[in-house]
Amino acid sequence: MLLLACPLVGYSFVQAVSLYSESSAAALQSPVLARSLSPLDGILVPTFGAFYVAVTLLFPFVAIRVLSQEKESGALRLLVQLPYRPSTLIAAKFCAVLAAWLMVSIPALSSLVVWAVLGGHLAAPETLNLLFGHLLYGLLAGSIALFAAVISDNSATAGITALAVTIGSWVLDFTLMGRPGLSAWLAQLSLTQTLRPFEQGLLSSGLVFGIAAVVGGLAALTIVWLPPGTPVRVKMIRSGIWVLVIVAGPGAATQIKASVDLSEDRRNSFSSADERLLATLQRPLVIRVNLATEDPRYVDLRRNVLGKLERAMPDVSVVLASERSKVTNPSDAYGQIEYVYGDRTDVSRSTSPREILPLLYALAGTQPPAPSVGEDYPGYPLVVSADAALLWFFGGLPLLIALAWRQIRQLPPDKGYLVHQGVKP
Repeated sequence: MLLLACPLVGYSFVQAVSLYSESSAAALQSPVLARSLSPLDGILVPTFGAFYVAVTLLFPFVAIRVLSQEKESGALRLLVQLPYRPSTLIAAKFCAVLAAWLMVSIPALSSLVVWAVLGGHLAAPETLNLLFGHLLYGLLAGSIALFAAVISDNSATAGITALAVTIGSWVLDFTLMGRPGLSAWLAQLSLTQTLRPFEQGLLSSGLVFGIAAVVGGLAALTIVWLPPGTPVRVKMIRSGIWVLVIVAGPGAATQIKASVDLSEDRRNSFSSADERLLATLQRPLVIRVNLATEDPRYVDLRRNVLGKLERAMPDVSVVLASERSKVTNPSDAYGQIEYVYGDRTDVSRSTSPREILPLLYALAGTQPPAPSVGEDYPGYPLVVSADAALLWFFGGLPLLIALAWRQIRQLPPDKGYLVHQGVKP
């Protein structure tokens, strides 16, 4: 997997640097354009996007091998008879999966080093947040693969089962994303949704809790289904509570609103002055949006205003108009956003915070804060070529991996282990 990930990640990194340099050449002449150049969007997300593809398609096979080889050879029946609990065995297997993820992330991590050597900028908070998101995704894919290995008779069946879940997430994204009602709820079950907040520099405690609940539930199910001698009926009865945890955990996580904006350009937040003033508005704010969820104006409103207000104010409720009301009142009401703060109400069609924030301050009877000074994101344009890095990703790094593999294969057996087994070294 490492050998396959090297060219995949390397080519994506070089292409990202090339596109970033082309944008930087124009931005060097315009400070306004320079502010839109973020290494998070231009370099990190595309590069780690290739790593995400590798983890989705290849990493389940690595994780499956942790258990399936012992199951197929019959060694699992001996393992479960050793003097430790099945939970200890599964915990050790999860540590092995975590170590495997750290190893296969070497090409992606080396791209960060290459970018820094080229003179590129890296903001530690947003970079570490993105790495943390991919770690959670790797553990999620690994836990799915381990459970598939336990319930399947062989590696091939386990691989098909795991890929049906991971690749099925792409199907959910393509077919259901942006649709209202049940389709919107099903689209949120996609595994790819777990990475999007991290790619925007947002650390959501609810999302982390939801992923932890699913990973923990799958680990518990793996423990339940591990002993080969337990009847299937007993395993299914014991699995009930953990299936409930996996189903209810993400739903309960959506009620946790706490999140931290770790992006350097504060794309998920208003200015510091606005954030402080909005935090003092204690009365409930109800926002009635008469827009379809697939309408681009609603997407802009959600990204530029609604999401930021939900993090900044203590009590914000967003109510979407029903489909029936859109049909009965298609002309005048559609597109209006009504803001109700206490006993005051106002209506606007704008999706820009420059118009909506003064409206909210007027409803609250307070003066807008003074503009913040020194918070403008400078942007980091950089015109550089990364073509030489292809030598590292297509030659140097794969060669080091092959040499390390060859060295590990040639290591002599541990003498202490051989003496303990009664074998002469």
